[in-house]
Amino acid sequence: MWVDVEQNTEEWHQLRVGRIGGSSLGCVMAHHDKPLQNGSPRWGDPAKRLALKKALEQITGVGVNGGELKSPHLDRGHAEEPIARELYEEKKLCEVKNGGYYTYSDDIGVSPDGRVGEKGLIEIKSVIYPVHAATLKKNTYDSKYKWQLFMELLVGGAEDGREWIDYVSYCSEYPPPANLFIKRLHKKDFTEEFTAINNRLKEFRVLVDSEKAFIKRTVG
Repeated sequence: MWVDVEQNTEEWHQLRVGRIGGSSLGCVMAHHDKPLQNGSPRWGDPAKRLALKKALEQITGVGVNGGELKSPHLDRGHAEEPIARELYEEKKLCEVKNGGYYTYSDDIGVSPDGRVGEKGLIEIKSVIYPVHAATLKKNTYDSKYKWQLFMELLVGGAEDGREWIDYVSYCSEYPPPANLFIKRLHKKDFTEEFTAINNRLKEFRVLVDSEKAFIKRTVG
């Protein structure tokens, strides 16, 4: 289900409570292709912390910050995203509509930066110049965000018939037109990745459930 809500509003934050989002999927997918360890899936410390956080949120219904601090990069993204969106609209001759929030299930949801037409999504990253330069040289999306992009394609495709997503890298230090890079990913090209995501999320739910059981034992 798609919800017409603005990012960073109280309603948006509440929708994210207890749900695994695209931006956190990277730590869940880490080690997903590794052999089992003592008969169990491998999990890194970030995934274990996320499982505990989501367990607490699902029990209490309240968002957990977990000691996360705001970063200059996050502030930069909020400030420059509207500029990148406007440049994208000018280049693609289109209108970017509110990305809103897709509630895929009780524990999964994504929030793309925008919807384009009837079939497209957009994810904008405002980055520093070395990161942007690396993206330009590789001529493709930053692999740091691949699982977020795949997750938004998977959920947007299932819930709203979205067929592609444009990854947008914007760098204010770069001269135009090189300050904006766009790479389109098509849903039809990532069926194996979607299978991997769905399988890994099943495993992650088991990890979250084990944390919920532990929490409930501690409170009697």
